[in-house]
Amino acid sequence: MAPYESDGNTGAEEVEDLRSGRRKAARYVVPVAVVGVAAATIGLVPALADSGDPDLPKITAQQLIEKIAKSDVEQLSGTVKVTTDLGLPDLGGLENSLVSGATPSGDGSSADPTSKLTELAAGTHTLRVAADGPDRQKLSLIENAAEYSLIHNGKDVWGYDSKSNEVYHGTADEAGKQSEHEVPATPKDFADEVLKSVDDTTSVTVDGTAQVAGRDAYKLLVKPKQSGTTVGAISIAVDAKTGLPLKFTLTPSSGGAAVVDAGFTQVSFAKPAASTFDFTPPKGAKVTEDGHAEKTAPAPSGKPGEDFLKGDEGSKGFDGSKVIGEGWNAITTFDTGSKGGVPSGAAGGDLGGFLGSLGDQVSGKFGKGTVFSTRLINALITDDGKVYVGAVTKNALVDAANTGK
Repeated sequence: MAPYESDGNTGAEEVEDLRSGRRKAARYVVPVAVVGVAAATIGLVPALADSGDPDLPKITAQQLIEKIAKSDVEQLSGTVKVTTDLGLPDLGGLENSLVSGATPSGDGSSADPTSKLTELAAGTHTLRVAADGPDRQKLSLIENAAEYSLIHNGKDVWGYDSKSNEVYHGTADEAGKQSEHEVPATPKDFADEVLKSVDDTTSVTVDGTAQVAGRDAYKLLVKPKQSGTTVGAISIAVDAKTGLPLKFTLTPSSGGAAVVDAGFTQVSFAKPAASTFDFTPPKGAKVTEDGHAEKTAPAPSGKPGEDFLKGDEGSKGFDGSKVIGEGWNAITTFDTGSKGGVPSGAAGGDLGGFLGSLGDQVSGKFGKGTVFSTRLINALITDDGKVYVGAVTKNALVDAANTGK
């Protein structure tokens, strides 16, 4: 047992108290609440080396979770290095769309965060983040000789792609309607997603200490008690002083490199300069208002845009979806209404045959189908049009389909 490990796991009442506390806590780190992207399983990773095991006072898992829930960091700036290894084949960018659920299209703006941030679904990326309270945040994705920035300043939300010189404009109020589709982008975002789901199927312990981005931190270890899940363990490095998660690492039950790992390489809790959150569309840039009406930006005037986001509420998803199982073994299932499974042959064309070649053919009491696998999320599409998806093994999906049948 590690020096600071606790044998106690969080109970049901304690978990509910913590959930309530987390719901009340403001999320200041990144403007994910104004980003409409359906990719809750995206992983972001930095390969950060711990630089020592600081000697910190002992703390229980319950106390450490409470420390995270009570964290009131409103101002910060820093760099987050992120890497994702879902084990997807290189499909020239199509793999990002498959994971996120986004549909590739030649329409719309390259600065729209709905499509831009799905790039975080694969590879290694460097992000610069800044926050000054709930109304001002900025996230910049640093690319080769280019940069993409997402800025929330008051009611305005701006996305700017320097490579294409395109601008996206919306408002926080409207974009916030899509918060159920937010994309995790920092260790805090990932930690919130995991900790709000902690229940009696989960073991939560303190696993020693570490140093991340020059800060002393406790390590919280979250492990499924159930078999059959693809999740092996989740480690969260928590700043000992502020309670802010500094690093998040998810390793698969199959072993090997982390699937998800996200962490600060540098962080400061000083108030960022107000100019950090200022944005005026560059002269000649194409401006898209909520992905619809497009216009060319005039010379910079220093005035914020007057048109606010007026989009649809977004897809409602598949009707009749339900969850089979509980905890880490939960599987979502729905009926697409499309018979024949994955298109193939003359009916599916080259694309259908290509997609079919990426999956494993399976059969059971349910009939036949195809399983598409990553190192974290697996999905079974049956020949009669039903879909089973979850962070579970292929065998678990087949068992669920047999039971569902």
